[in-house]
Order: sequence, then C-alpha cells, then structure tokens
Amino acid sequence: MKKFLQQQFMKNLAVWALLPLIFLFTACEDEVVTTYSYKTQVPVFLQVNTFREADIVIEPGKQLESPGKIYIYGDYLFISEPDKGIHILDNANPASPRNLNFINIPGTVDLAINSNVLYADNYVDLLAFDISDPRDIKLIKRETDVFPNIYSNEETGTIVTYKDTLVTSVDANMMFGHWGRPAWRTDMMAFTTFANAGASFSGAQSYGQGGSMARFTLLNNHLYAVDDRKLRVFDVNTPADPNFVTDVSLGWGIETIFPFDNKLFIGSMTGMYIYDASDPASPTQMSNYQHVTACDPVVVNEKYAFVTLRSGVTCRMGVDQLQILDIQDPYNPKLLKSYPMENPHGLGLSGEHLYLAEGKFGLKSYDVTNVMNILPVEHIDDFRSVDIIPGPKSLIVIGPDGVCQFNYTQKDKLEKLSCITVGFQ
Repeated sequence: MKKFLQQQFMKNLAVWALLPLIFLFTACEDEVVTTYSYKTQVPVFLQVNTFREADIVIEPGKQLESPGKIYIYGDYLFISEPDKGIHILDNANPASPRNLNFINIPGTVDLAINSNVLYADNYVDLLAFDISDPRDIKLIKRETDVFPNIYSNEETGTIVTYKDTLVTSVDANMMFGHWGRPAWRTDMMAFTTFANAGASFSGAQSYGQGGSMARFTLLNNHLYAVDDRKLRVFDVNTPADPNFVTDVSLGWGIETIFPFDNKLFIGSMTGMYIYDASDPASPTQMSNYQHVTACDPVVVNEKYAFVTLRSGVTCRMGVDQLQILDIQDPYNPKLLKSYPMENPHGLGLSGEHLYLAEGKFGLKSYDVTNVMNILPVEHIDDFRSVDIIPGPKSLIVIGPDGVCQFNYTQKDKLEKLSCITVGFQ
C-alpha cells in the first residue's frame, strides 16, 4: 500500500511539474499580438510670431519625401510637400525633369500661379512669390490672418499645426486615421491641388494648371480658396498684390473647387455646389446637387460634370463610384448615370477621354464620348495614383510613391516617360 501511494505521488508530482510549462506555452500563444507601425501627423501648437519672424528660405533642389500635389506653369513642374514646401523642376522635357530648387514654407498645403507670381499658404497667411526667374525666387507679399479656420487661440496667437510622427500600435484601425491625420492626406485637409481647365488666360494674366482635388483656384483675376466650411475670395488684379475681399459660408465638409466658364464647381462630402462667379468678387450659389456622404472631387466640360465618390478615412459610409451629371442647366444639375469603381480619387478630362486615379488600384482611362455608356480603355495597376493633370506635354500622375509622366497622344495606350520616386531627386 505504501509503495502504491508513493507511485501515485510521483505521478501527480510529474503532472504538477509539467503544469507551469503547459501554462507558459498557453500564455505565450494567447499573448501573441500583431503590431502596426505607420506614419501619421499629430497636432502640436505653434505661436504665429514664430513662423512670421522666420526667413522663407530658397534651398537647392532636394529629394522628394512626401508628395502632396502637382501644378504646372509653362515649362515648370511644381510638387508640394504638405507642411514643408514646394519643389520646382524644369519640365521642358517631361522624359527628363530637372530638379531646380525648393521653397521652404512651413505649414503650406496649397499653391497657385498667376503671371509669374506663386501663391502659397503659410499656416494662416497667404504668401506671394516672384518666380519670373525660378532660380532667383523672391517673397514679395504676406497677406496675414486670411485663413483663420486653423487658429486654436486668437487671443494668444496660437495655432494648431501637425508634426510627422512614427507610431506603433496593436490597433490595426489606428492606421486609418482615427486620431491625428494621415501623413498621406487624401481626405479632407489632404490632397489639395489647384484645378484649372487647362492653362488659362484672363486679360493680361496667365494661370497655371493643376489637378482635380483643389482647394485653391484662379478665375477672372481672383484667387479662390476653400476650407472645410468657407470660400475665401482674393483680388489679384495686380498679381503681386493679392488682397483678401470676403468669405462665403458654404456649409460643412467642403473639399474641392474647380473653375469653368465663369462658374465655380465646389465638391463637398455631401454634394456639389455650383456658384456663379461672373461677378468675381461676389460669387453666388446657383445650385446644390446632393449625394451620399463620400469624398468628392469634380471636373467638368461644357455639358457634364464628372464626380468621383469614394469611401475612405473620413468617408467610411461612402460609396465608390463615378457619377456623371448633366449641368447644361446649372440651376438644376441632374444625375445621368453612376458607374461602380474600386476607390476613385482625382480625375482629369482631355477631350473625350477621362483619366481616373484609383488609389492603390492604379490608373484607369475611359472613352466618355457617350456618357451613358463609357468604355474602359486602359488600366495600369503597378503604382498608386491619387491625382492627375492632363498637361500640354504629358499626363502627370501623382501618388504617395512619387510623380510619373506619360505620353498620352495615343489615347488607347499610355507611354511612360519618367518617374520621380520618393527618396530620389
């Protein structure tokens, strides 16, 4: 009996000895988690006097790090780095663009060019630069406190800005912008280029050309800028002397602006506004086309508006569509047809061909001769695209990886000319 109890005790002891190992391996398995590292921008506070007293420095050409938007003027290509500055490249030969210099502008998001004068935002101020010699750029005016929407405290002169930050988290959703704002800002504050229906001329003024996801644009000797809620109007009859005129309340969720035929087409998260700008200092609303909540850039021609709707960081309840509207009566725009897309962003129109940036799904082109039955032409899916300029020499496409240019004289086949990738000059 004693021997039997000893044997049982030894067996139990062996089991108890193994239990810590069992719990250890079980616990290790339960504690295995996946971490996510991503680049975002977190809010920080800045005194207005800090950036106003700092010199705006013109630096030698430098490598592209975080492309924001594209703009062309004459033979020059401008690529912005949100909150950092603007790259200037000689683009006389789109197959071989040459990096010239970099305008260091903290807090910048947007740019537009009027008769060799470049306008750019500097936090709450508007700056004007003489770029008649791109190798010898001069700051010629600062119009202060014209973008007050980003003020945190007007009494103390403190504004909210954003700082690039590398974050590691176990929450996969964090990478989609639940806090802060993504470094590649394709929603709301983000992707803001300046839209013109091709390089345009107004009297003695000449304007540059930008993409579809605009928050600034030029029309009839006036500069227009939209933020989340308002349209701001600047008199630029004297290009070197921009002057704030007024602001117009638009509602909420305003995202883009596109000028055409004395009208302003303003995209929002809930619809498209059409404003009459025949009196350029006092634009008035003509209509408001409503759609489901979605991010919304727009381009137009004489008859139609082409609107992309997409789901995304700030448009999680949105849809992924291309909508085509009849705008021949601007007081009563009508939806003609919707086409399903994967995740459409910016778009560019060249005659009867539409080029559409599909984010991580690449670049697509369509024959839109018959808007009731548009025909797919080409799909390039080996790079991420967000906005497009159909320029006089090339089709320019920007995405988080850089800027590529294509020969698009043959509408059924794009020919890649060059790419400027992140990390290379």
